[in-house]
Amino acid sequence: MRIEKNTVVSLDFELKDESGNLLEKTDSPVSYLHGGYDGIFPQVEETLHEQMVGFSCSVDMEPENAFGEIDPNLIRVEPRNLFPAEVEVGMRFEGGEEGTEDVMIYTVTDVTPEKVVVDGNHPLAGMKLTFSCTVTAVRPATSEEIAHGHTHDDGHHH
Repeated sequence: MRIEKNTVVSLDFELKDESGNLLEKTDSPVSYLHGGYDGIFPQVEETLHEQMVGFSCSVDMEPENAFGEIDPNLIRVEPRNLFPAEVEVGMRFEGGEEGTEDVMIYTVTDVTPEKVVVDGNHPLAGMKLTFSCTVTAVRPATSEEIAHGHTHDDGHHH
């Protein structure tokens, strides 16, 4: 079966930075709904379109095609007293702009006695990445998967 809109594609993948350092690797295949549902990088989806089980590729992505450029507006300096006493670099907190329902995840990047610096950018923002994968399965999506815009593998639902 060919990879087309409204098929569920399963693949093994590796994600590396531009120096070749392994950032992520699957232990077992992952699946996504093909056809513009934002389940995979658009550039990778485009490369996989019309391919079949066994197809392998390696896609080099600029930051704008991966996790985006670093947005300096998402880096904030907050008063230290807004955080718990045990706050440390690497911790993550939910936050958002007042008056909106948008919730973001901020990562603590610096802590001083007076302030805490948090960054709402994705940890891989600003990085050139290489996504290498092999297609392990392709099947038609169910009407429920299409309606919801994502896969429901192994009986999992939301």
